[in-house]
Order: sequence, then C-alpha cells, then structure tokens
Amino acid sequence: MAKVDYKASAKKVLEEVGGKENIDHIAHCATRLRLNLKIEDNVNDDNLKEIEGIIGVTRAGGQIQLIVGQEVTYLYEEVKQLAEFTDGDQTSQKTESKESSFSVKKVGAKILDGLSGSLTPAIPLIIVAAFFKLIEAVIGPEMLGWASETSDLYVLAQFVGDTTFYFFPIIIGYTSAKKFNASPLMGIFLGSIMLHPTFSQLAEEGSAFSVYGIPTLVQDYSNTLLPIILSVWIMSYVERYFNDTIPGAFKSILAPSLTIVVMLPITLSVLGPAGAILGRSISEGLLGLEGVVGFIGVALVGALFQLLVLTGMHIILIASLIEAFLANGSESFVAPGLAAASFAVGGMCLGAALKLRNKDEKSLAWGYFISMIVAGVSEPGLYGIGIRYKKPMIGMITGGFAGGLYLGIMNSGHFNLIPLTNLLSLLAFTGHTTANLIHGIIGCLIAFGVAALMTYFLTNTKESSPSAKEEMVK
Repeated sequence: MAKVDYKASAKKVLEEVGGKENIDHIAHCATRLRLNLKIEDNVNDDNLKEIEGIIGVTRAGGQIQLIVGQEVTYLYEEVKQLAEFTDGDQTSQKTESKESSFSVKKVGAKILDGLSGSLTPAIPLIIVAAFFKLIEAVIGPEMLGWASETSDLYVLAQFVGDTTFYFFPIIIGYTSAKKFNASPLMGIFLGSIMLHPTFSQLAEEGSAFSVYGIPTLVQDYSNTLLPIILSVWIMSYVERYFNDTIPGAFKSILAPSLTIVVMLPITLSVLGPAGAILGRSISEGLLGLEGVVGFIGVALVGALFQLLVLTGMHIILIASLIEAFLANGSESFVAPGLAAASFAVGGMCLGAALKLRNKDEKSLAWGYFISMIVAGVSEPGLYGIGIRYKKPMIGMITGGFAGGLYLGIMNSGHFNLIPLTNLLSLLAFTGHTTANLIHGIIGCLIAFGVAALMTYFLTNTKESSPSAKEEMVK
C-alpha cells in the first residue's frame, strides 16, 4: 500500500472543519485526532471519511474525532502546523463567554471531554507502573518465587510500581490543568498540597481540622482521581479571573497566590471530600453491580464495550475501572469484560482477513489484525471492518460475550492495571493466583476464537470484477 500523504490530508481536514480559525483545541490519543471546534454544525462527517488516512469519524465528548490508527501523530503534527498551534498551546484564545444554551447532552459531553483529556495523557505513566508491578508479581513468591518479599529487587519493583498511583493527584493535576487551560505548575502544586505528609497524617489519625474555620472532612488523597480533576477544573476559572483582573505589575505574584488562597477551602473542604466520596461510591457501585448481575454482567461488558467506544461513552467505564482499581487493588467486573471485548476485535479482524477476496481489502484486514494483536490498537479494525461491513460486528459482539461469560463464571479479574489491549494485556491477570492467569488467557482466547469463526461463517463475499469494490455482505 502507498504511504499516506498526511500533509495533503491535513489540508483537506482544515478545509472540511472550516479552517484553522474554527479550531478551538487540538489533541490526539493513541488512534484519534481530537478536534474541539467553535462551530461544528456545518461539518460533513462523510466528507471527512473520504480523506486519505482517515478510517472513521465520530462525535463524542464535545469533539469531532477522526479515527486514524497508529499513525495519528503524523496527521496531528501536520494539522497542528497548518493551524499554527505551538507545542505548548494546542488551544486557541477563544473566550468562553459565548456559550450556547444549556442542555443535559452538552453537560455530558463536557464531562466526557474533561475525563478523557485528563486521563489519556497519563496512560504512559500507568504503563510504566504496570511494567514494574508485573515484575513484582512474576518474580515474587506467588508466581515464580525468584525473590522474597524483602529482597531489594522485589521492594524496588513494588514502590516504583506504586508511585504512579500514589501520586495520581500530582500527575492528574498536571494533565487536567493542561486540559482545562490552567497553569500546569498550579495543577501540580494543588495536587501536592493534597498529598502533603502533614495532611495525610491528619487523615490517618482521624484528627479534626478546618480551613479558615471551615470544618474539613480530612481524606487520604493518594490513589484518587476525581478530587483533583474537580479541583483543577474550578481552579481554571479562579486563576483566569485573577489573571484578567490583577494589573500586570502585580499579576505574577498575586494571581497564583490568591488562586491558591481561594482554592484551599474549595479543594480541602468541598471538592476533595466530595470527589473522594463519589469515587468510593463508584467503586462500591461496581462491586454491588457485580453482585447483582454476576457473570452475566461481565459477559455484557464484553459484548457491548466496543459499541461504547463508538460513542465515546467508554471513558465512563474506564474512569470507573481506574477508581475501583485504585480503591481495591484489583477489578473483576469491567476489566475482564473489556479484555474479552478487545480480543474479540482481533478475532473479527482475523476472520475478515481470511474471508475477504479482494487483495486490497484483505491486506487492510491483515493490517488491522496485526495492529490489534501487536500494538493493541482496536479502532482501525472496529471502523475498518466492523462499521464498514456490518455483519462482522455480530461476530465481535458474540465473541466478546462468550469470552466475558467464561471470565465471569471463573471470577477471573485484573490484579495489575495494564492500559493495553494487545497480547501483553493478558499479563493484567497476573499478581494473584496462577489459576487466575490461566483462566484469563482461556477467556480471551475464547473471545478471539468465537469472534473469528462467527465473522468467517456469517459473512459472504461477492464475486465481482477486480475494479469493483468488494463487500463482505449484501
């Protein structure tokens, strides 16, 4: 296949979205170019889909998201350069005073956008933590037994692996500040306040405390997510207010100082405790839901998760999964269903690759399969096979359900938070018993195999001339 000319594609993207003047924010994740537009009503999604290198288009979280795949950074760099955004400023200077009318849909989109923008940049550090937690699990006494719990290597892997999650308020303080257009250093500082040893000791001792005389429910904010996101979101408005109102000669000193003065009671007395309670409620809710629907619930997550990806709603489950994992150190409801759903995409791609007759279409399907298994990128297959040909979606959903059903029955959970969906994601089942790992592998293989077989046998190829675009279904 010819290499995509991303410079030309970037020019067409800008034309279709109304030019660089219409772009408010630009970012990307592992597979998607994410554009926040000032006016998006006139954008034609079908025209965007026709641009070379773009597999699909979806709207979620207040964004237009272009599905590109692993080479998304190439398109991102070209669009960023043409739109004249700098590395440290992917957001325009548009004021936020002209907001359109309130609606539940828009509020939901803002929440999804905020969660996604705060969590996605932190994924590399979660991967680093997962790598060291994996070392701890494999060499420790519960698996290979190469190191005792007091050995230097085991202890090193343990505390390095715990670092990302313990200091989540600082890490997410930075990423959420970038997302909400606040000072990243202020986000880091606010997260650091929440983790200060003095405050943590007060929480451990259950001591009474107040901020400016306001009673404070002291919490341990290590391994938490929502308190800092909520706090930085509010801080972005407070900081912007002081930056806009304080004269230039005093701004550099007074604006950050007064921002923290205002944020201390808001964070420590209101949003921090509220976010911690909300996080615990989400964790307990997942545990309670698992108790009600049991293994069928895991199967349903396996069947439906990729459909949530299409809408962008999957970020809610991801955030819930992280909250539950941070609280309990493991997760056996959403995580195994997600694993089954991911391997089902790989199976769907393999079934399509084996069944398609057109050489170009077959080549693309094999590419999607390799991207899924090696790199853990599911969206090219989801859009390039599932959405394009329709019936393979049945195979994917059936495979995800079957794999999730087995994992649910065996109560196989994730004891290592590995934010990958390739073969290495199977290692998320380490850290507990060997049986947990074995059942995890079997469940994912079931999802993969069932999806591949269903995709192969349920779809039909169409005999046509080499010049005609071949479809799998009629």
